[in-house]
Parts: sequence; C-alpha cells; structure tokens
Amino acid sequence: MSNQQHNRLDLAQLKKGKTFFATDWAVRNKTAVYLITLFVSIWGISLFVNLPKEQFPDVVIPTIYVQTVYVGNSPKDMENLVTRPIEKQLRGITGVKIDKISSTSLQDFSAVVIEFSTSVKTDIALQKIKDAVDKARKDLPNDLTQEPVVQEISLSELPIMAVNVSGDYDPVKLGEFAQTLQDRFEELTEINRVDLVGAPEREIQINVDKFKMEAAKVGYTDIEAAIQRENADISGGLLSVGDQKRALRVNGQFKSALDLEQVIVKNITGNIIYLRDIAVITDTVREKESYARLNGKNVVTLSIIKRTGENLILASEKINQIVDELKRDEFPKDLNITITGDQSIKAGAAFNELVNSIVIGFILVMLVLMFFMGVTNAFFVALSVPLSMFLAFLFLPSAEFLTGSAVTLNFIVLFALLFGLGIVVDDAIVVIENTHRIHMQGGGLISTTDAARYAAGEVFIPVLAGTLTTLAPFIPLLFWPGIIGKFMIYLPTMLIFTLTASLLVAYIMNPVFAVDFMGHPEEEYKSSKTAIFRKPLLWITIGLGALLDIIGYSGDDASYRFLGNLLLFMVGLSLLNRFVLHGTIRYFQHVLLPSMMNSYEKLLRWTLKGWRPVWMLAGTFGLLIFSFMFFGMRQVPVVLFPGGDPNTIFVYMKLPAGTDVRYTDSVTQELEKKVNRVLGTEMERPILLWKASSPT
Repeated sequence: MSNQQHNRLDLAQLKKGKTFFATDWAVRNKTAVYLITLFVSIWGISLFVNLPKEQFPDVVIPTIYVQTVYVGNSPKDMENLVTRPIEKQLRGITGVKIDKISSTSLQDFSAVVIEFSTSVKTDIALQKIKDAVDKARKDLPNDLTQEPVVQEISLSELPIMAVNVSGDYDPVKLGEFAQTLQDRFEELTEINRVDLVGAPEREIQINVDKFKMEAAKVGYTDIEAAIQRENADISGGLLSVGDQKRALRVNGQFKSALDLEQVIVKNITGNIIYLRDIAVITDTVREKESYARLNGKNVVTLSIIKRTGENLILASEKINQIVDELKRDEFPKDLNITITGDQSIKAGAAFNELVNSIVIGFILVMLVLMFFMGVTNAFFVALSVPLSMFLAFLFLPSAEFLTGSAVTLNFIVLFALLFGLGIVVDDAIVVIENTHRIHMQGGGLISTTDAARYAAGEVFIPVLAGTLTTLAPFIPLLFWPGIIGKFMIYLPTMLIFTLTASLLVAYIMNPVFAVDFMGHPEEEYKSSKTAIFRKPLLWITIGLGALLDIIGYSGDDASYRFLGNLLLFMVGLSLLNRFVLHGTIRYFQHVLLPSMMNSYEKLLRWTLKGWRPVWMLAGTFGLLIFSFMFFGMRQVPVVLFPGGDPNTIFVYMKLPAGTDVRYTDSVTQELEKKVNRVLGTEMERPILLWKASSPT
C-alpha cells in the first residue's frame, strides 16, 4: 500500500472518530476565541496587579482574650474577685464548641483565654463571650479600674511597621509631631488604627489640701460635682437674626489649668470658695506607662495596624510617601523619623522572587519543549502557562466559598502557582502534539482545522482523566482541620483553579492558535537566517521593549521594567533559536531522541521476556519495603516548618509583678548595653516596647 493510500485510510478513520464540541466551536469561531483570550489576559493581569498583597494569609485564629485591670489587688484577690466569676459564666456558653479555657491572675491584672474549634465562626463566638462577660458583671467589683475587655486574637492585629520619631525636642513636642503623623496615617483606607507608644499624655492634676477643705467644709463630692457641672458645652437654642436663625452655644469645656482655678466649688451667703483656694492645679503630663527606644535614644513610636484584606505593600508605600511629604514640607529638618519592622520589605521581596521564579520557569518550560516539539509548537504550549494563571485569577472570587475569606496574593498562593507551573502544560502538550502528528501524517490532505478537531476528540477522555487524577490528591487538603488547615487551604484551591483553567486553555485556545500558525517544520527555515531582521514584528517588539525599559528606569517603575525586559528577552531567545539552537534542536529530534527511544525499546523488550516481568515486580515491591525500613531506621525528625537563620532577635525580660515602670526602664537600659556588646555597636539596636501593666 502506498503512502498516499495509507494517508487516505488514516483520513477516513479520523473522520469516523469523535470530535470534541468545545474545540469544534472554537476553531469555527476563531475571532471570538481571540477576543476571549484578550479579555481573559487583560482582566487576569488587572486582578494580579490590584489584588491585595500580603506575606501571610489573613487567618483568623479561633481564640478570644478577656482582660481586666483592677489596681491594688494581689494575684489571689484577682483570682477570686475577677477571674473565677468570668470563668463561671464562660463555661455556661452554649451553641459554640469551646476547646479550652485558660486564665492567668497577676498583680492588678486578670486574663482569660478561650480557644474554640476552628469550625466556629469567630464573630459568633465573640458575641457569645461578650454576652457571658456582661452576665458576670453583677458578680464583679463595682470599682474596677478598667472594665473587662473582650477581643479576638487575629494576625491582622499585628503591626506592619513602626514609625519612630526622635530629635532634640522635649517629649511633649515629639508627641505633637507623632500626633500629626498619626492623624495622616489613620486617613488611609488601608490602615485600621495607629497606636502611640512612648508619647507623653497631657494630664491636669488637682492636688487638694485636706485641711483647707475641712476649714471650708468642702468634700470630695463637692469638688467632683462642681467640675462636672462647669466642664460642659451648653446649647442656647436658636436666635432670630433678620431672616436667618443662628444657633447659640456656650463653650464651657476646660482648656487649661487656669479655667479650673476659676471653678466655684461652694457659695455660702456670698462667701465664694474657688477651686484654687483649696487645691493646687498643675498642667503636666501623665506618668509614663510605656517606653520606646531606638539605638539607645528615647523615641515616640507609632505602631501601625493594617485593615484586614488590604494591600500590605501599597499601605507601606503610602506611609513612606506621607513621611517624606511631612519631612519636606512641615517638620523641621533636624527631626528624625525612622521606619523599622516594615513587613512589606520581606513581603515585597518574597513576592518579586516568586514572580521571577514563575517567569523563569515559564521560559525554561518553553526551552525544554522546543527540543521535543519545535519552536512554534513549544510557544503554543508555553502560552498555556500565563493563560491558565490569568483564567485562574478570574475564579478567585469564588474561592471565598472554599477558604472562608477573601483570597489575597500571599506566599502560599504564589507558591501554588509556581508548584503547578510544570503541570498546567501537560494538557496542552498532549493536544498540540497530537494535532501536529495528525497534520504531519496527513501529508497535506488534512488541514490544521481538521487536525485540531480530530486531535482534541482523540485525546479528550485520557486528558480529562489525567487532569482529574492530578486534582484528586488535592481535594482532601480542602478539609484539612486546624489552624494549619486554614493556612494551607489556599494551596489546593489555587491548584484546582489553575489545573481546571489549563484544561479549558488546552481545548479552546490552543487549537485556535494551532489552526492559524502551525505549519510544516521544513517550511519554517526555508528562508535565510538573516530574513528575521526584515520582519516588522521583530523591530516593533524591540522598540516597545526599549520604550518600556526607558519609562521604567526613568520613573523607577518595576512593572514597566519587567515588561520591557521580558519583551527584549523573547527577542533575544528568537535570535538565539534562529542562529544557534536550530541545528541543536534538529540534531536532538532526528538523531539523539530516536537513539534514546531505540535504546528504551530494546530495554523494554528485554524486560518482557520470560519470567523477567515477575522478577521486576517482585524487585519493585522489595524496594518499597526496603525504603520503608530505611526511612524508619533513620528516624527523620518531623517538624511543621523548616528552620532558618533569623534576621531579628527578640529579648524578653520578666520582673516580679508590680515592679515600678521606672525601675523596669533602668533594668532594660542595662540589658540594652549587654545586648549591644554582644552584637556590636555598628549594628542597629532593636526598639524596646513594653507597658507597665504587664510584668514583662
């Protein structure tokens, strides 16, 4: 039978085979598919750029904390008066599963920690805890220094950075500068709140003279009532002025110590007793409850807490812009503002490294495929990587149903994309290679359109089965319990979305590319090598890449530099393939690869003779048993996360409960000196943040 008759027979058999309806629709509506591809690419890139970027997923820890301050009581009294009544009501909570209740009673301080099952919604548990604490109030002392505070423990409550204000100014002036920064920071939509540490707080002290009070027959309640009565703004109603009405208001709130001195405490038969007659009023600052230092110098520190689900990197950029603007326009030049503990630095570095790894992985995948499938087919297959990722980003809004919270671009999501980089091309490899094979064997009798239709129909079932079997091991990870499950659920979610998207790309988009651009390998290099320089597309790509690089480097915009470098790299890869790799690829495809396949065939034939298959199976099973035994003998330690060298050192100091804040500060200064001697004075010392209400 001649080759022509054989090809016609193959063509007849192909026409009897099944085709896949989605691929049939795609190759008949190529314009629509190109528009869909463009739409998916633009929308996917937009989502990738605008999605909030964080270092870690925003996981809500199912733990709630109840703290109460009652100054002047020993730990035993705090246990009996505060902790036990609260615990009694907490144990009576129904409707939510409580795993553990633990409490700590210290001097003047009580803390109760309630841990829930991860299946419990934290907002519901928080409300039930608040209701239980409200019920316990009737059993608590009436003169509590601070009412019980109920709050959830969340990773989003950790500060994303600390802004430290220092200089040759008095503490009150530094506090004013810090207050200006705080007001500007809290205007940002990405910021939840800003806590001031080390800033002096204004306090007006009324130091009464007991003997003068007795002589004037004035009690403490008289002073309290007089101050409350006078320290108020009173509305005076409306006043008609011409054809308008004006609101009258008497401003009586105290602004200074002088206002307090004029308060009338008592007026008996014209004998007026002012507050200044029985007390000394001082406008001062409160006793410090917290200290902050940087490089051994006192500073005022602003701890910045980001809103849940907001962009960490964008928030950091805006904060730095505000600091630069205020330093340039408002603050004195000798005022020092230092930013420490900026989490966005690590998050940005990790984000850029993973993005670079994904791009490099895409390039390496294309290089490998070039040796097996040729340049054109390799490019079609490699396109499935970005298209699958862009399409997966479109599925992200539905991920909230699986994860329980909005998905952000964190290191687990990016790692899932990197992990699936080599998997997403599997479907496209099978479809494009089968299309190429049918088109080549047709000898010109089978068009690329028919080849794409028949190829997709032939391999649809095995490719679908392969994709589903790849997805199957990740399905149970969606139900991983505990806090670790809350973190790791993003990994299977993104892999499922990406692999599902790769199936759509392989059967809808890749066949259309093959129909329009696939040709015979012999036709690809008929022209001379230098003919590539006469193609307008080459120079357009070079010009666009150079323009993007100029914009990126002049404006310090990394996104423009990235796109420009990527375009120029693709041009360089095309030239490398044209002048260098072409001969190597042809040698690999026509000499080395057939030789490897022949050697494998000989080995396979030798293995299948006689009893050798049985011995191979027995040897494989024995190797499995040996691997289990070897692993057990090694006693490999099991850890949750691998260890690494830290770049931050935390030194904790614990003093007896009730230690004065000033004494704690003096001990901390000595500890700083010892730490500096160990690290060396050239290294930046850490900020020390602590409060007097805690024994640490």
